[in-house]
Amino acid sequence: MRALLFLLLWIIPATLFVPAAQGEQALLFSPRLAAPRGEALQPISPATGLDPELVQLGHDLFHDTRLSRDDTISCAHCHPLESGGMDGLKHSFGIEGKEGVINTPTVYNTSLHFTQFWDGRAKDLETQAVGPIHDPREMGSSWQEVLPKLNADNALKQRFIRIMGGQASVERVVGAIATFERSLLTPSRFDRYLQGVEGQLTPQELRGYKLFKDYGCASCHQGRGIGGNMYEKIGIVHPYFTSDKRVKKADLGRFNITGNPDHKHEFKVPSLRNVALTAPYFHNGAVKTLEGAIKLMGYHQLGRTIRPTHIADIATFLHSLTGEHPELAKEATP
Repeated sequence: MRALLFLLLWIIPATLFVPAAQGEQALLFSPRLAAPRGEALQPISPATGLDPELVQLGHDLFHDTRLSRDDTISCAHCHPLESGGMDGLKHSFGIEGKEGVINTPTVYNTSLHFTQFWDGRAKDLETQAVGPIHDPREMGSSWQEVLPKLNADNALKQRFIRIMGGQASVERVVGAIATFERSLLTPSRFDRYLQGVEGQLTPQELRGYKLFKDYGCASCHQGRGIGGNMYEKIGIVHPYFTSDKRVKKADLGRFNITGNPDHKHEFKVPSLRNVALTAPYFHNGAVKTLEGAIKLMGYHQLGRTIRPTHIADIATFLHSLTGEHPELAKEATP
């Protein structure tokens, strides 16, 4: 019912049918190829209004291995910026090769999210930045260890004093990292399309976008983040966790935070921005391909069997959400 309500609220009326090249019917928008009004998905622009020195300080801390107990792991270890802001693994590995228990989400566009982490346990980016430092499977450290190391670096200490008014402290470290993360917005061709710029999407991408809405995907994946602004249970229509699947603690989602049985298997809806770069998919990293994720989401969340040609079109549309950012562009640098 919840998915149906969102579908009725967001879906745009059916658009023009025109014959496809091989006699099939293809769903296309008008030849103008600019976005209609009232879209559920909203555009973004590059981040503005941030102090560039503070952003650079946060960038350097994001890449600083001294945040970990044994000086081997930085934030960028699990969130490599040049490859989509996550490491491409089912689970990331922290100090001493310890394996995490949940798939690492991308760090790009997280400032658009209403909470942080899959289970929403952090209210903002500052709170989120604290977690990995203390997690024994990630950095395994503490502020009592981290701050003396940072302040022993006189050049870094002087940067903190000049930019933030004092030497490294908990508030200043997480504030700098959070400011850097707020700079990681990645507008794409799709955003320019939503802003009315013509010729940004191909006919197949436009077909995929219409199908994305017609199937009901935009009931959860909407807004500026194209996700990240609500919680939803995995397996609304057809259960995702069946008797043949061993349920682990991480699979319980928000229940681990709230203790409310209604929150079992409920997670923050992931953003689909840059989704073509962030396989494997789902909280458990169980799905290797974008096409596989679309198929499973159609079945478990919408109760629909999405035909292969439609999956291909939707996947092509989702590739148009791959955005632009100087750090992301380094992927193509030899």
